[in-house]
Amino acid sequence: MESSHHSCDLLANCTLTAVQGLAVGHWTDLEAATGCTVVLCPQGVTAAVDVRGSAPATRETDALDPVNLVHVAHAIVITGGSAFGLSVADGVAEWLEGHGYGMDMHVARVPIVPSAALFDLAVGRADVRPGPRQGYAACEAATTAPVEEGCVGAGTGATVGKLGGLEWATKSGLGSAAVRVPNGPTVAAVVAVNAFGDVVDPTCGRVIAGLRAAEGGYLNSAAQLRKGVPMVFGGLGQNTTLAVVATDAVLSNVEATKVARMAHDGLARAIDPVHTRRDGDAVFCLATGTLGETADTSAIGALAAGVLAEAVVRAVEAATPLAGLPAASQIDGGVCPGGR
Repeated sequence: MESSHHSCDLLANCTLTAVQGLAVGHWTDLEAATGCTVVLCPQGVTAAVDVRGSAPATRETDALDPVNLVHVAHAIVITGGSAFGLSVADGVAEWLEGHGYGMDMHVARVPIVPSAALFDLAVGRADVRPGPRQGYAACEAATTAPVEEGCVGAGTGATVGKLGGLEWATKSGLGSAAVRVPNGPTVAAVVAVNAFGDVVDPTCGRVIAGLRAAEGGYLNSAAQLRKGVPMVFGGLGQNTTLAVVATDAVLSNVEATKVARMAHDGLARAIDPVHTRRDGDAVFCLATGTLGETADTSAIGALAAGVLAEAVVRAVEAATPLAGLPAASQIDGGVCPGGR
């Protein structure tokens, strides 16, 4: 489905790989409805992360804290498989080391691979999860071509709108978007949207994908919460939206951390409710510096929030039916006031 939200007039590539120095690879298992996505920056780039969800499954994120020593990453992993999927990073580290990448510790090169996982075990097969071999394969598949979207990689088993249980959810996926400032930096995002809440149109709040109604269409989870409908889907930690935002501008780790924090506003524009105790939402920020120029951190953060909101919409618009769950393309969600 072609998105009315997807526009980047100055770019031929409107996805994360529009940022020079990044490559993206997926491993996908449609039968088991799971997968992983690797963002490769093997030469090492400035990296940061901000976690807002209350049930994160993460690895090496503390290394990126501004008060700590290591502020670079050689790859970022976002993956399905819940905490089991964090082992994907082992395969990514093996690939990086085998190709001579990593921090030079004199006795070895040590790749830094911050990672985060989402819960997709209730969709497809719970006993099949991405691991080291799949992470290595995703590295082998990495390319600078436009990022494949939909039910691919970390978005393969993603779903949204689970207020009424998984049976009333809508299939989601992975989306990406980018923008370039004239004579300035490029800012881009990729996101796997496995949210408890609905994905909504940032311009008017219309539900694009989410809690389905028995008679068709959507119920609107936020409206249901206002009526006192309880949250019934499973326990904590069974939802998570994972994103990587990136720019070719020069940023310090502190500045990249601020951008990651601001980028979460993009999730809030496009997901409602968001950052619940049932979500483990995390946003990574990469600054490749290939532009060779510093940029206003606030401007980069504002652009990152915008492209991340756009990427969230792309994730559900590009999704296809899988594991018995319908996609937004099959459901009439109505239009925004004014006909949008």
